[in-house]
Amino acid sequence: MKKIGILFGQERSFPEAVIERINQKAEKGITAEAVKIEKIFQNKPLGYSVIIDRISQDVPFYRASLKNAAITGTAVINNPFWWSADEKFFNNALAEQIGVPVPKTALIPSRQHPTGTTGESFSNLAMPLDWDAIFEYTGFPAYMKPYDGGGWRDVYKLHDKEDFFDKHSGTEQLVMLLQEEIIFDEYFRCYCIGGKHVRIMQYDPRNPHHLRYAVDTKPSSEKLLKTVEEYTLKLCKYLGYDFNTVEFAVRDGVPIAIDFCNPAPDADIKSVGQENFDWVVETTANYAIERAKAQKDGQDNLTWGEYIKSSVAGKPLFAKAVAPKATKPAAEKAVPAKPKKTAAKK
Repeated sequence: MKKIGILFGQERSFPEAVIERINQKAEKGITAEAVKIEKIFQNKPLGYSVIIDRISQDVPFYRASLKNAAITGTAVINNPFWWSADEKFFNNALAEQIGVPVPKTALIPSRQHPTGTTGESFSNLAMPLDWDAIFEYTGFPAYMKPYDGGGWRDVYKLHDKEDFFDKHSGTEQLVMLLQEEIIFDEYFRCYCIGGKHVRIMQYDPRNPHHLRYAVDTKPSSEKLLKTVEEYTLKLCKYLGYDFNTVEFAVRDGVPIAIDFCNPAPDADIKSVGQENFDWVVETTANYAIERAKAQKDGQDNLTWGEYIKSSVAGKPLFAKAVAPKATKPAAEKAVPAKPKKTAAKK
């Protein structure tokens, strides 16, 4: 019997629904349950063919346990080794490399010295930094957020450099990003599961959390939705995430990837709504069963992104595009201009 386990924390609606749905499908030789850990010994399997990880980003003990499970043959969703290494600033650099638009972003060192270090630990860091160049690059208003954070924690909108220094003084040991503000016409949040299933959801980050998916206007064009889907798949393919969300702010018809390092994204029914919840539960259940069927004991069963695979193979990150032959552009139906909105970034 192959077991699919879900590792989770305080959330209930999503993991419980996925377990129930997998078991309802009654696939021969496959069952699902909440992960149970009584002991962890090195190089000893946990007994699960697949584990869906929803909490290890907050619990180092779980992250270490999942790495041990992975090396003994478990297919962990998402890859705990890559998740441990990944962060938002690198993601932006990768996105630029593969041709996905992102906001201008600068990396800012922590206001306080990390525990165990002193000023002498930063002899390679020019002090003061070239703040004028940094502020000119991102402009104001801007957003400041942790380089590896999530859940809208420690996110600040900044109006000028005085506002920056005031807010930054309270960030303690957090390494932060300073990011240009994107004035947007439309906004989307997209689930991506298995690197192939995409659910595009209209989203308004300015609304209260439980109303962010309550958008009553239609997307401006099918062409835009197609581009959003292509960018979502491309980002998740290169990052190697089995389960992720990607957010886009659309400025002048161009979808700009705002946040795409969400390997344990919100899937609670109270926030995403019934239709989105039903889709993500069904798609996750089907994908977990697919991975369980493909899982083989004694080998690596993780997903590795194109960035890692290209590096290991010594190949370019992406093949150079061949310029298409010039064609006469087809006339497109004009889309009425929409009032501008402001993107609050994670």
